[in-house]
Amino acid sequence: MKFNFSNSFFKSPFLIKTFTLISAFAAFSCTKSSEEKIEETEIPEESGFQIVKYNNPGTTSFVGVGLWAWPLPMDFDGDGDMDLLVSCPDKPFNGLYFFENSSGEDFPVFEPPVRLGDAISQVQVSHTPEGVKVMGSGTLLTNFTEQLGAEKEEIFPAEEILKDFGKKPRFNQWKMADYDGDGDLDILVGVDDWTDYGWDNAYNSEGVWTNGPLHGYVYLIENVDGAYENKGRIQVQGKDLDVYGAPSPNLADFDGDGDLDLITGEFLDKMTYFQNVGTATKPEFAAGQFLENSEGLIKMELEMIIPVAVDWDQDGKIDLVVGDEDGRVALVRNTGQIKGGIPVFESAKYFRQKADNLKFGALVTPVSFDWDEDGDLDIIAGNSAGFICFIENLEDGKTPKWAEPVLLTVDGKPFRSQAGKNGSIQGPAEAKWGYTTLSVADWDGDGKADIIFNGIWGKVEWLKNLGNGNLAKPELVKVDWQGQEVPSPAWNWWKPQSDELAPQWRTTPVAIDWNEDGLMDLVMLDHEGYLAYFERKSKDGELVLTPGQRIFYGENASVFSNKDQVKDESPGLLRLNDSDAGSSGRRKLTFLDWDNDGDLDMLINSVNVSLFEQTKTEDGKVYFKHHGQLTEDVLAGHTTSPTFVDWNENGVWDVLVGAEDGHFYYLER
Repeated sequence: MKFNFSNSFFKSPFLIKTFTLISAFAAFSCTKSSEEKIEETEIPEESGFQIVKYNNPGTTSFVGVGLWAWPLPMDFDGDGDMDLLVSCPDKPFNGLYFFENSSGEDFPVFEPPVRLGDAISQVQVSHTPEGVKVMGSGTLLTNFTEQLGAEKEEIFPAEEILKDFGKKPRFNQWKMADYDGDGDLDILVGVDDWTDYGWDNAYNSEGVWTNGPLHGYVYLIENVDGAYENKGRIQVQGKDLDVYGAPSPNLADFDGDGDLDLITGEFLDKMTYFQNVGTATKPEFAAGQFLENSEGLIKMELEMIIPVAVDWDQDGKIDLVVGDEDGRVALVRNTGQIKGGIPVFESAKYFRQKADNLKFGALVTPVSFDWDEDGDLDIIAGNSAGFICFIENLEDGKTPKWAEPVLLTVDGKPFRSQAGKNGSIQGPAEAKWGYTTLSVADWDGDGKADIIFNGIWGKVEWLKNLGNGNLAKPELVKVDWQGQEVPSPAWNWWKPQSDELAPQWRTTPVAIDWNEDGLMDLVMLDHEGYLAYFERKSKDGELVLTPGQRIFYGENASVFSNKDQVKDESPGLLRLNDSDAGSSGRRKLTFLDWDNDGDLDMLINSVNVSLFEQTKTEDGKVYFKHHGQLTEDVLAGHTTSPTFVDWNENGVWDVLVGAEDGHFYYLER
């Protein structure tokens, strides 16, 4: 027999592709006759995840590594044009990557990345009168183009700088420049300070952050007759230079007046210009001002930016090459114009490469679905930036041919869900993150696939499909709480509306007709991290969810922790995260008949993906057995997000995983 499947497990006129399955599980009606034989499939050991390629010769995509891009622009191959090296300290795409400029153009389409070796921690490049200098923490990486960081010269003990901070800094960035114009190279060190900020759960009842701000300081280590001396923090108008974390200092003559000015980055998305109002030999810096142009403040699309000063287009003006958190790298070009004493830069323009690995930002959360109704499985995905995209399957088969991700829009603008100043329990430093995770289902029963999503706020909303690629503005997924107080996580500063669903943050709302009555239900973590079933009913002509029922039990593992470890091996209610505040939620999951025995098993995020096999349903309780991770592959330091496909059309579900690095990984069974 053949059945229409989607990740939301519902019968749909737009999901044309069918799969031959032994089990008789359909969407709105999953009944099987007593005469039908159900053949179970052994749960196999898997061979390993493989990265998904575009398989689309001639197309281009954004330059991309994994989560976190530390750019090293330089003429790496010595052919006279600027190439791009990028260090990526993430999992699993860790490495130092070479993007070759084969065209010699100022804004080239780079060749696909070539991995040169492991990522280099805290690596920075400085373009100086003495040539390219590459540094790590307290070390000069000598003969870099040949040794790639293996050859080091200890310059200054990093601990002498870092000991000032009670909480270990995330960033300590070392740059070289002739700070005082005496003909030798000094060192600037950018360090972020999280001591006042803390990290987690510090809002008052009005949503105001009660901890202190995030700090970013720059130290001068002066070269005095060949010996380096710590001169302390650089001062601006009698106070420590202090930006919002991750300073990434760049000392260069940005305004072309013959002395060296300073541009820093920050943990968020902006860059600050400190004009040297002193002299070349005795620098003195004016108050910092954000870079801006006629379009407004120059902002990067995400956070944790890494700007690097370099004359990229070799026109005599110092530009900025900026790494973004999602693995992309942009050019912020210096126009040479001065306005109000500040050099004018163009807005960020993200570099392109010949398409290679399929990618969508970072912490990507895919759902496999025939979005364009052409009979093959496309991808709808969220990511850490809060966007949602459509990735079209252009040519079906075991290795599909993919189009570049297209952002889905609301009112003609890319839809983006973000934390803002108080939407993340981990504080205002996460303002630009969204962490969209989603399901695709016909939520309102009009025959078109809608999007149900959750994210950094921990509010479940849906985007109605208006057709022709248009989505309506987000609406709350409504719950009839039947007079009870609306539950929400104990650490939320905000209170949900009377009909709102406020579960834990960053956990997938799985839209599924669980009771097979023709209405889309919801299965997801509730406000305390238990897996719960929210049944859908019609009330006064409106479809609403009913309060969550904790019907799911772990047969051999009742608590699966935030660290993806079984914390309680005893049977009991299935709790997929028992942590609080910032460590709560984060659970990505999907349901499928993994072993072809006629019931639904569960895949959830872990270091790669963990399998929970459904073993029985008894007295309204659904029992799952934990089988551990599918393979030994490490696809996450933070999280993954599983969905399922049958690209080889053999009737056995394979696994597609969105990884932390923004790439997609495929496991064929």
